[in-house]
Amino acid sequence: MLTIILNEWKILVRNRAIVYITILFILSLVSVVWMGVVQNINQKETSKIFKVMERRLFNYIMMPAMILTWIFGILLIGSLGVQIFYELWVILKGILVLLLTLYHFYLGKCVRLFAIDQNTKSSKFFRIINEVPTILLILIVFIVVFRPI
Repeated sequence: MLTIILNEWKILVRNRAIVYITILFILSLVSVVWMGVVQNINQKETSKIFKVMERRLFNYIMMPAMILTWIFGILLIGSLGVQIFYELWVILKGILVLLLTLYHFYLGKCVRLFAIDQNTKSSKFFRIINEVPTILLILIVFIVVFRPI
């Protein structure tokens, strides 16, 4: 019975994490598109549309996804017991998840700067930082699946 419950928690955590990371990709891509589009068409109208899109994406989709991912992850850790923290792969995964959370809040800062027309970053910058969740996802999955350490 305990194994079934643990497997269900793992599924919830992985599901929330994949949704969350996908949304991180989307917000970065919206910023890339915005930077490219704003230069070519009516900036004021387009800017208003993108500000609403980014604000809604960050506040109503990304933030709840991050919170649920953290809640389910903490519940899973609680069901496994604190002794799991003595394993190096768990520590490394935790560090990578914290980096992903910092990236989330950095994107939030970018959204706030866009909202007040204070963005100084280029489209190329957002293309580059859009790779951050990809790299972190690959590392997290590698550590969890193969537990090399």
